[in-house]
Amino acid sequence: MDIVILIGRILFAAIFVGGALGHFTNTQAMAGYTESNGLKPGRLFVIGSGIWMLVAILLVVFGAWIDLGAAMLVVFLIPTALIMHPFWRHTDIETRMNEQISFSKDLSLAGAALFLFGFTVAAGDTLGLTLTAPLFG
Repeated sequence: MDIVILIGRILFAAIFVGGALGHFTNTQAMAGYTESNGLKPGRLFVIGSGIWMLVAILLVVFGAWIDLGAAMLVVFLIPTALIMHPFWRHTDIETRMNEQISFSKDLSLAGAALFLFGFTVAAGDTLGLTLTAPLFG
């Protein structure tokens, strides 16, 4: 079962790799969008959140304090959903729909990360294919 859990961690983290890399390859456009949502300076938030995501997914994938990595993702995803994807503010139907999809995706991923956090802490050092035991618990 340890290999199944490792594959699950890798697949879970895969969506964040593209997101994090986008923070470094599309920084200017993302900074403008970030500032349009009230976070200034946008470039600092974009680069900082890209680094935050990369650290979190590396912890999850390599099994070094998976619980910390999962918690970092929750801390990133919930504010991102609320601040960056406030679909309720938009009147344009297409924009509203796209923002609602992103909002829902972020909340769902936060739920999965929270589950991963709890699962990892509950499993403790019985979880195989990891570099460290959980940091919490």
